[in-house]
Amino acid sequence: MRSNRLNPGDNYTRAVDNWGLGAWLESLSSVADSTRAVYARDAAAAAGWLHEAGHAGPESVDRRALRRYLAHLGNGRYAARTITRKVSVLRRYFDWARRTGRIEVDPTLGLTAPRGGSRLPQVLKDDQIHTLIEKPARAGDDDARDARDLAIVELLYGSGLRVSELCGLSRDDIDLSRLEVRVWGKGAKQRLVPLSEPAAGALRDWLKRHRDSFVTEETPVEAIFLNQRGRAMTPRDVRRVLDRRSVVPTHPHALRHTFATHLLDGGADLRTVQELLGHADIATTQIYTHVSRERLREVHRTTHPRA
Repeated sequence: MRSNRLNPGDNYTRAVDNWGLGAWLESLSSVADSTRAVYARDAAAAAGWLHEAGHAGPESVDRRALRRYLAHLGNGRYAARTITRKVSVLRRYFDWARRTGRIEVDPTLGLTAPRGGSRLPQVLKDDQIHTLIEKPARAGDDDARDARDLAIVELLYGSGLRVSELCGLSRDDIDLSRLEVRVWGKGAKQRLVPLSEPAAGALRDWLKRHRDSFVTEETPVEAIFLNQRGRAMTPRDVRRVLDRRSVVPTHPHALRHTFATHLLDGGADLRTVQELLGHADIATTQIYTHVSRERLREVHRTTHPRA
């Protein structure tokens, strides 16, 4: 169930009502719950700061006030990427406020944000992938848990799922006979993604031989992956899985990055990778072309005698 409530621990609750933030959040029907929560925090923080600066509502805010707010964020040593995200939230809010008649002029027009860092996504090396799948660093003492963890890793790497998508999988989403998985992505958008043979094998082993040993009275019947308490796995649970199996700190999203990069390295076209990842905008997928080129340069540099 979607929630439009702002963070109850926010110090700026008094300012929120005048800004119509609840109605704005309600209008974001296509935005994932996790994203809406970020929007709520960022917008409430901005509203609170501007309220304390003498702006009781959005109608009195101009570009100068917003620049002062950005300067405040910079002095607070927020990362450039974080400030850029906060500016994006402000733009979305003030555009809505203009369209709904709360303000006449959008003060974010012409507002510039600091350039974020240009770090490329983390892509795992071949030996790191091999360790995660074939020779986990700290496994072997619990066959049921190891079977579950292997299925998780195979799905994250073999199908490029987001960790939230993996945790939300139900039995009806998996078709082992057709080797495909139905994924509910951001904005409740659905897509079909192929299952690799190793992933399908790991899933069969987990579901047929081991899942029942995790079941308790509180277990959701439809949940694919269960934690030690018999509840549906959470992203934090998945992170612990990777911590057990990897010899280096590995975020679940790194397996998705590696999935996309290996597809491009193998000759897949960008549109196909975009569809498999569930990206709404191909510009989001294009980052992996840069990753792929960097990998090729690194291979050339380390292996060619005259590089």
